[in-house]
Amino acid sequence: MQFEIITIFPEFFAGPLDYGIVRRAREARLVDVRVHDLRAFAHDRHRTVDDRPFGGGEGMVLKPEPLFEAVESLAGDAGARRDAPLKGEATPAAPSATAIVLLSASGKLFRQETARRFALLDRIILLCGRYEGVDERVAEHLATDELSIGDFVLSGGELGAALIVDAVTRLIPGALGNEDSTVNESFSAPENLGGAASPITGHESRVANHVLLDFPHYTRPAEFRGWNVPEILLGGNHEEIRRWRQQKALEKTRRNRPDLLGNT
Repeated sequence: MQFEIITIFPEFFAGPLDYGIVRRAREARLVDVRVHDLRAFAHDRHRTVDDRPFGGGEGMVLKPEPLFEAVESLAGDAGARRDAPLKGEATPAAPSATAIVLLSASGKLFRQETARRFALLDRIILLCGRYEGVDERVAEHLATDELSIGDFVLSGGELGAALIVDAVTRLIPGALGNEDSTVNESFSAPENLGGAASPITGHESRVANHVLLDFPHYTRPAEFRGWNVPEILLGGNHEEIRRWRQQKALEKTRRNRPDLLGNT
């Protein structure tokens, strides 16, 4: 997996990429993360990458030219969208194994299912927005995905890009010490939630069609400040533990993220 990050603050990524799973995956050559300075693709004397918005308004907007040139230099002409012909070609398209992701507060929410889709690709190019936004032609004709990491506004897309690198990397085979670690965690695929049987009645439940949060985890000591680990986790009955965990995952989802359950 190859990550290409395009940003006006390349130094930002010196920290987030040098720790934990991402660092180990890089050392094991499971992923290759390269950070590119957007200003290197601006050719005026001041290396200008932004300008005032047409129609007036506050702030500055990232220009399309440097972003298009940056992506095209990394992915070639095939890095452009099918609706953006280049150099006389009729319908060049982004390679199916490449995603060109624009980080934007106006984008679709980045979810675990997006991370799973990205983990199947060969390359992800991440465009970090800044200022008041990015020229809309980048979203329309260059990016394959316009994504936001939440319903809030950040100063730029760098934090979002770092989060996507982390979320995708941990899904790549070999990145985690235990591959089962991604099976039953929060936002796992529905088929990994322990089956369709209700944890209480044993009958089929519609909840199995929804994504649940992770179940509670405990470790030693079994008693801490008067708070005990649930007895069922100490008994060794794996089927009872499975049912308890599914029930607790459902309870936590109802409490913290009822929106994941829809009308169930």
